[in-house]
Amino acid sequence: MDIFLSTMDRKQIIQLPIVPAEFKIPSPMNNETFTTINQGDIKAIGRRGLKALNIDTFFPSKLYPFSRDTSYLGWEYVDIIESWIDKRFPIRLVISNTPINLLMVIDKFEYGPQDGSGDVYYSLGLSEFKEIILETKKVK
Repeated sequence: MDIFLSTMDRKQIIQLPIVPAEFKIPSPMNNETFTTINQGDIKAIGRRGLKALNIDTFFPSKLYPFSRDTSYLGWEYVDIIESWIDKRFPIRLVISNTPINLLMVIDKFEYGPQDGSGDVYYSLGLSEFKEIILETKKVK
């Protein structure tokens, strides 16, 4: 399994060099509970909420034999992700060997050295981005 992040136009793609040991993507529902006089609590089924993902791993500062990609090292990955944040565009998340292919926004990006290795440890918080589709109606 490999994790890829890219710009929407796919002009810039990065493969995460170190894949986290595990991840979970919650798929929330926007259900609501109402209290009624006669029936007590009732549940109204809402629409699906936004999916999210948190990635906690590191960008290697040197070539490791277990790295999935060696196109960049350490802080170069940080610079790329920071530039995407500055552009304020959604990014594409693709995880190979899974059906996961989502348009996401970066909600949180924390990073820094941790153990003297020079590697950059990070936590990347992503949430689903749904394009706004407006319905147009013609006036007669």
